[in-house]
Amino acid sequence: MAKKKQLFECQSCGYQSSKWMGKCPNCEAWDQFLELNESQQDFLRQSSKKSHTKQKALPITQIKEEFFERFSSNDSELDLVLGGGIVPGSLTLIGGSPGVGKSTLLLKIGGNLAKCGKKILYVSGEESLGQIKIRANRLEANEQKLYLLSEIKLQAVFDELSKESFDVLIIDSIQTLYSENISSAPGSVSQVREITFDLMRYAKENSVAIFIIGHITKEGSIAGPRVLEHMVDTVLYFEGDANRELRMLRGIKNRFGSTSEVAIFEMSKNGLISAKNISKKFFDRAKDGVGSAITVVMEGSRPIILEVQALVAQSGYPNPKRSATGYELNRLTMLLALLERKLDLPFNEYDVFINIAGGIKIGETAADLAVIAAIISSFRNRALSKDTIFMGEVSLIGDIRDIYNLDIRLKEAKTQGFKRAIVPKLPIQNLENLKCFEATEVSKLIDWM
Repeated sequence: MAKKKQLFECQSCGYQSSKWMGKCPNCEAWDQFLELNESQQDFLRQSSKKSHTKQKALPITQIKEEFFERFSSNDSELDLVLGGGIVPGSLTLIGGSPGVGKSTLLLKIGGNLAKCGKKILYVSGEESLGQIKIRANRLEANEQKLYLLSEIKLQAVFDELSKESFDVLIIDSIQTLYSENISSAPGSVSQVREITFDLMRYAKENSVAIFIIGHITKEGSIAGPRVLEHMVDTVLYFEGDANRELRMLRGIKNRFGSTSEVAIFEMSKNGLISAKNISKKFFDRAKDGVGSAITVVMEGSRPIILEVQALVAQSGYPNPKRSATGYELNRLTMLLALLERKLDLPFNEYDVFINIAGGIKIGETAADLAVIAAIISSFRNRALSKDTIFMGEVSLIGDIRDIYNLDIRLKEAKTQGFKRAIVPKLPIQNLENLKCFEATEVSKLIDWM
């Protein structure tokens, strides 16, 4: 009698092994290997043996471009992050922390599309139809062409799709669906992988745009195998605190457009709406403040003015504390070491705390100069003028280097009424009512302050 072949699969990333391991060599997760039974192994072998049409290699000069006819979601921010609108046949994955607004946004979008004559199927495996109806009343999404289905069986969803012709399918969420072809539990690696493949195939064959909501782990990544993000066309992540009114939807992957754009929404009593005026959401110019400096960062193609707050306090411990909210902690440590070396400031005796007002996270180095200005302001207990803005990248050797889109940032500062700007180099174009000061080294910033 042939010996039974064992096969173990990591429930975090889908890595397979012939023996059980405590730590996954692929994703380094602990205690995630489960043994696959014979039916699951047979299904994997059959899937790998499926035949496909052979393709002939062609010179790239003979291949014609493929043009996508998009349709608008009737939400300017979502259209922006999608690259101009929804592409028929696309598969979009939206992730985010609980309560951030994933279901609210897609139900609102479903209502908007239904108003324009599109037929929408909203499938929920987490809420009853009555619960969704209550939220739809609040979102003003009660439309005749918006269909609701409370179902967790994938085959039942496809049966419903065969009865009606829908333009958009919304799945809430991918971890609650399960396929009867696999005996594993809903949300497992095998289930998520197979369901995503079936949805992708249906979207391409029927030109139906599909939106999938995905749960995230405590580390902040989409729950399930990493192949889930590789299979879909677009991956969008919600950022922001559920207790704050502002949310940011960032594109991580987009086969139909750029990933540089960011959608900004505002939570209201009517759900998530496009933030019409975000220019004054992240800073306060009521009065001059100690430890507060203003800067401009780029989120996609739009400039956003932010307030950097710093607190420097005498430390009572041998190892002073460093804390950063919305700013990279390693970069803060580097800037403090630079100030100690170049300016002989004794930050090894002080606790330093940095906060970016508004709950936004900075992912670029253009705010380095504002961070240093806020730290020195708090250290010396001197208030900085709210009419001054700081922009520049600080290097390890102490010089202040140029940043991209400086002209766009200065124009935004001028629009918001700022009078002075500390920049790495003077702009070519003269800006009225905005006086620019050149600072090429950190020491020159100190002289100016």
